[in-house]
Amino acid sequence: MEQISKQNFEAWMERILDRLDRTDGKLEQVLKRQNCMDGDDLLDNQDLIGLLKVSHRTLQRFRSDGKLPYCKYKGKAYYKLTDVHQFIRAYFEGR
Repeated sequence: MEQISKQNFEAWMERILDRLDRTDGKLEQVLKRQNCMDGDDLLDNQDLIGLLKVSHRTLQRFRSDGKLPYCKYKGKAYYKLTDVHQFIRAYFEGR
């Protein structure tokens, strides 16, 4: 069985780690694209409940009243980040 030198081993490991870093970067890009629509980030109910500090029922009321635009995918509500920003501005201007 042939043995490899320490230098060769370290060079191989360096190449492997570089490849893993590049792959990690590509995976992050893919995951970011999955959570967007028309180039806009998407938030789900849990995201908005935490962001707005409201209950699930209040969030549902905002949707039902047409105050907060949303789309549904596989039974789950999603909100465009720009729509959420507009809603927050309108909500606080009305107070």
